[in-house]
Amino acid sequence: MRYPILIAVLIAVMAGPVSGQEFQNDLKARRARLMERLTPESMLILWSAPVKQYSGDVDYEFRQDSNLYYLTGLDQEETILVLMPGNVERKEILFVKPRDPVREHWEGRLLSQNEATEESGIATVYLATEFEPFLAAIFSGRPYDASAASQEYARFTGALKQNRAALHIMLAPGPGVSGELPPNYQFVNKLRERFFGFTASDATPILNGLRQSKTPYEQKILEESGAISSEAHLAGMKAARPGAYEYEVEAAIEYVFKKNGAFDWGYPSIVGSGPNATTLHYSKSSRKMESGDLVLVDAAAYYKYMTVDITRTYPVNGAFTSAQKDIYNLVLQAQAEGMKVARAGARLSDIHDKTVEIIKQGLLKLGLITDASGDQYRLWYTHGASHWIGMDVHDVGERNRPLAPGMAFVVEPGIYIRQSALDNLPDTRENAAFIAKVRPAVRKYVDIGVRIEDSFILTETGLKSLSAKVPRTVEEVEAFMKSR
Repeated sequence: MRYPILIAVLIAVMAGPVSGQEFQNDLKARRARLMERLTPESMLILWSAPVKQYSGDVDYEFRQDSNLYYLTGLDQEETILVLMPGNVERKEILFVKPRDPVREHWEGRLLSQNEATEESGIATVYLATEFEPFLAAIFSGRPYDASAASQEYARFTGALKQNRAALHIMLAPGPGVSGELPPNYQFVNKLRERFFGFTASDATPILNGLRQSKTPYEQKILEESGAISSEAHLAGMKAARPGAYEYEVEAAIEYVFKKNGAFDWGYPSIVGSGPNATTLHYSKSSRKMESGDLVLVDAAAYYKYMTVDITRTYPVNGAFTSAQKDIYNLVLQAQAEGMKVARAGARLSDIHDKTVEIIKQGLLKLGLITDASGDQYRLWYTHGASHWIGMDVHDVGERNRPLAPGMAFVVEPGIYIRQSALDNLPDTRENAAFIAKVRPAVRKYVDIGVRIEDSFILTETGLKSLSAKVPRTVEEVEAFMKSR
């Protein structure tokens, strides 16, 4: 059976039909949960992502701001969302770019106001050119639209008169003392110069908290994204062979993304063979792979504004060497033990600490450290074991919030043996003694980089893997590679 057909079957069986109405219902519920966290005397404003220039008169392909898409489902530029929980009826107000036949001839059709309502479920839609007049009217205590009820905006305008209205805008991260003010800060300052009676606050913690727990709809999309990404990894494993280039593996993977309706990658694909596997975010994909190499592949699809995160490391010729097995099985054991910790009430730091415990003992046995009680392991294990996933590959959310059903995250220990890690140690007597003791092991394992990463949703009954179809163990990997 061909992979694209298999993926479609898997997604249909796993997720069932996901209708536009289901998405609209979820968007409506997200906005309602957000407004529950705001006071009736407040206003929240979100802008779409800016268009970014690639080179000359060519722009990057547009990718919507995650928060705006989370609340509207619209991926069109020059879109603005205003939420006013205290309004009588118009609690949700959308501003969209005016249609322009000439511009649409060059760049594609724009949404009409009615179409924006159909896609987002937001009934009140104005043109983006009306946004500033709308704000000027509301902050001056006047109704904007004659068709609105006389008391439509009374809660907010009344609060302005009493100096207790609240304006919520995404303000994190801040610019520091001397940094250039970001556009949102500049916007707040302009309002303060012209209007009174309100305080501005950062809406980032509120939205981060909401996005951290995935709705049932989001969980289904994540599973679909995981299914596509898993099949892409299998395609990459099929493309890897001695004499092939890293970019051939990358191309095989990203073909599966596009073939199955993904926007693109969720993050730039990493395909690093031999010594390149020891560079965490290696991006060139230009090396010719050789027999005896391991290739580390970290890649996932961006599907319906959701991405998982999957990494596999496997031998280009289909068989691990003894030294490669030593490192691989240690990473695999650390991941397995970390997964056992990932249950409701635990924290991402607990998962990481468990992987550190396993890796320390393993590195000591392999002769790559001389003391498992300290931080020597950090030479070879150089990143955290977990992060949130969702609309962004390193998704938003409080780092140490206790795990609960609906949260999505990865478990990804890794070991990277680089001669440069020893060469760059400070020239001290203690370091010289350490280097002398570990040098034989480093020579044995040098240029071996292994990361094993799987994506999970925590459910009421435990972990649900979104990448279980991709071989993990030495036996599974070698069997798949030989079956090619």
